[in-house]
Amino acid sequence: MADLPIAAVVRIAKKSGAERVGSDAAVALLEKAEDYIACLARESNKLAMHAGRKTIKEEDVELAVKSV
Repeated sequence: MADLPIAAVVRIAKKSGAERVGSDAAVALLEKAEDYIACLARESNKLAMHAGRKTIKEEDVELAVKSV
């Protein structure tokens, strides 16, 4: 089961220009979004740990975006 609500993903797709989003496309978008967020969180956590912190900060996320 997904952690993000599918309606939120559909809403983002529509705000990004999609007129309609099929249910299979919504599920695919949801899965890819969750995969990307998980990857970004892992990389951000590595950067925070490298800096000697347990807390992920915005700067860790910004650096992780550049490397993912």
